Amino acid sequence: MPEPHSAPDPRGSAPRFRRPAPLLFEPSEDKEDSEQFFDLDTITDPRELLERSTELALAFRAAADRAVEFQAMAAAQLADPKRFDRLSDAAVAERGDWSEDYARKMIEFGRELLADRGPQ
Repeated sequence: MPEPHSAPDPRGSAPRFRRPAPLLFEPSEDKEDSEQFFDLDTITDPRELLERSTELALAFRAAADRAVEFQAMAAAQLADPKRFDRLSDAAVAERGDWSEDYARKMIEFGRELLADRGPQ
């Protein structure tokens, strides 16, 4: 199999090989501790640490609550009797990694949320 070659340079010179750009999430090389959690471990003032960690805890809690609402709406949509490909409560439970009883509660909660949203 022949070796791949770079495309010729449109200016007529030999192809130039470039170093790939670093990924945006790639850590910089000078970073020694990769175990930092939102820079909380760098905060030395306990007041500031409590304030910042509380902000993060509240934000994560709100995000988790919102994610559960989306789970419930999706469960209700999957179990909707009007769908030709409707899933049973057991199938929804399996997909959500829930018990069947919890799936029924999530489906009902999702129906309430969808009803509150109104027609779209």
